[in-house]
Amino acid sequence: MLGKIASGRLVASAVLRECRRALAVGMSSSCPLSVTAGPRTTKLSSPLAYSTSRFQSTAAVEQEEKTVEQGEKPFVSTPDRKYEFFSNVELTPEGVAVIRFDCPKKVNSISFAMAEEARKLWNEEIVDNSQVKAVVFSSAKPNMFIAGADIPDIQKVENKQDFIPLIEKGINFFQSLREKGVPLVCAIDGPCLGGGLEWTMWCDYRVASDSPKTVLGLPEVKLGLLPGFGGTQNLPELVGTQAAMDMMLTGKNVRPDKAKKMGLVDLVVAPQSVESSAIQSAVDIMNGKIKLKKKPKSFMNRIVEDTMIGQKMMWDQVKKMVDKNTNGNYPAPYAIMQCVQHGIANPATRFQNEREQFAKLAATPESEALIGIFDGMTQMKKNPFEGTGVPVSTVAVMGAGLMGAGIGQVTAEKGMTVLLKDRNDEAIERGESYMRGNWDKKLKRKRLSQFQHNLNTSNVVGLTDDSPTWKKHFGNADMVIEAVFEDLDLKKKIVADVESVTPDHCVFASNTSAIPIEAIAEGAKRPENIIGMHYFSPVPSMPLLEIIPHGGTSENTKATAFDVGTKQGKTCIVVKDVPGFYVNRCLGPFLVEVSAVVRDGVSLEKLDKSIKDFGMPVGPVTLADEVGIDVVSHVASFLSEADLGVRMEGGDISLMKNMIGKGWLGKKSGQGFYTYDKKKKGKTVSAEVKSYLKDFVQQDLNLDEKEIQDRIVSRFVNEAAMCLQDEIIANPVVGDIGLVFGTGFAPFRGGPFRYLDQVGVSQYVDRMNYFADKYGAQFEPCQLLKDYAATNKKFHSN
Repeated sequence: MLGKIASGRLVASAVLRECRRALAVGMSSSCPLSVTAGPRTTKLSSPLAYSTSRFQSTAAVEQEEKTVEQGEKPFVSTPDRKYEFFSNVELTPEGVAVIRFDCPKKVNSISFAMAEEARKLWNEEIVDNSQVKAVVFSSAKPNMFIAGADIPDIQKVENKQDFIPLIEKGINFFQSLREKGVPLVCAIDGPCLGGGLEWTMWCDYRVASDSPKTVLGLPEVKLGLLPGFGGTQNLPELVGTQAAMDMMLTGKNVRPDKAKKMGLVDLVVAPQSVESSAIQSAVDIMNGKIKLKKKPKSFMNRIVEDTMIGQKMMWDQVKKMVDKNTNGNYPAPYAIMQCVQHGIANPATRFQNEREQFAKLAATPESEALIGIFDGMTQMKKNPFEGTGVPVSTVAVMGAGLMGAGIGQVTAEKGMTVLLKDRNDEAIERGESYMRGNWDKKLKRKRLSQFQHNLNTSNVVGLTDDSPTWKKHFGNADMVIEAVFEDLDLKKKIVADVESVTPDHCVFASNTSAIPIEAIAEGAKRPENIIGMHYFSPVPSMPLLEIIPHGGTSENTKATAFDVGTKQGKTCIVVKDVPGFYVNRCLGPFLVEVSAVVRDGVSLEKLDKSIKDFGMPVGPVTLADEVGIDVVSHVASFLSEADLGVRMEGGDISLMKNMIGKGWLGKKSGQGFYTYDKKKKGKTVSAEVKSYLKDFVQQDLNLDEKEIQDRIVSRFVNEAAMCLQDEIIANPVVGDIGLVFGTGFAPFRGGPFRYLDQVGVSQYVDRMNYFADKYGAQFEPCQLLKDYAATNKKFHSN
């Protein structure tokens, strides 16, 4: 287990690595170039798989509506329904009280109101009831135990020190459960996360269903927080310190079978019998048939966790990995470490220390930023279009390359029929092999059943230009998504071919990363059905989807695209049909400024380190090498000729154009800015590259790290603000979500607009004006930033 921690990665690193992949291939999602930048497989790897949950934490639950809407009547207790958040308590003939969570919304979550009612229920029905010999906590909702805490409750506590007495009240309640002196058993079916898992750990025995929807975890670290209701203390007691740190530092979910092996749950059964098994287990505990005992530690774990030398080695390794993977930017992992260490050394004050650390974290800008991202993702779930989306059961995907196969995979996984079409059988086989390979990995890791694997595979129908039935198949298509080469004439030809064989309601979506959607729709038979859906590669892993309607796109088409994207597990942002859309448009000035600071004498290594220290997942030089110098150069050249004007000036993108002629295409060719040796780890700067850069450098300004960061990031942030000013994006929330997931903008800063709020728009405008005077008009802050600076206005209210 020590090796797991030593070789693993923490939640911050996982978030950043996924953002890195978004940046690495988002710029060229429809290009023929195949860029592989998948996550490294490690034993401690967090499952921030960025399906919807790549950044989403269910440690806290965003309610879709307030508990009491305007005009909605508040809850009134009746004999048939005494409680708002619980079903009526049932007492079995054996004396087992069954308490079922049943919150008013779709999910069960722990809110202040729910906690208060729990205390009331316990005091009124359990405490002095001599008939109660045991208690089972279950859920009245199928596939839903408790998904976590209620985010609006966390956000509305203005003075974060107020969390200390609130949490203390919760701890007192959980301790009162034990004071009853009867067996406490939990029947877990569905998500058991955050405060939900903490609730179960105060109980004696846990029965979990083997449903694919049943997961257990403490993902608070993803929100910049820690488990505050005894989680940092109770989890190590159940599963051991190393396994507990693995769960809490990564925020990853654990499946029931693994949870049983760890000692986190005691019994795994079928979903339909989880509650009855929990009741029987309670009876067996009462009768002495089940003896309560903790899972014994292995000899090696005893050496590591229960000896002074082992503990020192363990904590040194944990600290080393926290430092490496967070770069000191995320305080929550350090606080979790402190809580566990303090609890071991000072058991009398362990819960007090835990809630004090929680309150400190809740007051940090990092937690505010991470909660803001989670809040934004929740907002993005709601379809913003008034039209009625077309029901989509069959999706045709044109192109079976990396992008097309990825789109086909996420579509087939959601039960839709996929018509995967390419030129020949070889291309189709490559696409289908890609999908099968991904599903095989899920099957091996027990994230997919054999039945679901077979079902996914059967949902894909391969078609070629020579298939005699492809037109007949397309006659049943509700949506066509093209993912072919970035060639306008080719895309327009595909539109014409598709429109001739598909039904009138069929939506045509282009996965272009640059070509205007209006140009693709020009001359189409049904232009109102055409829209852009810009995926990020690798599609199965990346959550972001840019939806780009053109001026003539109908509301129904917009609604359909959003519905399909959401069903595919994507976080959809709607952006205007302009060159580069939103994400790539913001990258343009960023790339130009990278060339500018190199020209001003900044070494490649210093440049990479400066931007990584800012919080980006990877430096811009390494990024260019991993994406491909040719791809980056193409994006920069395209945007230089677009409508950004002076904002694409100030640098010299010939830096990369000339490298293409030399065959220095980046990591894929073994030589880019850095030299890569397949036999050796790491990268070096060759003498030839140094000579090339020496000729490119015009002056050595001896720039410090802060100025390097401000020059590059300010170009990035200003373009995001320009996009908001020009209504390319609807609001700052969309802007933050887009750049965090599309470019790797430091998650702990919350995105460009929350970052501006934290540093102060006025201060940032002053800095940009200073750069404009020093370096040129490309640093001129946009009018929106000037207006916000003049009025001390913020982009976010919280």
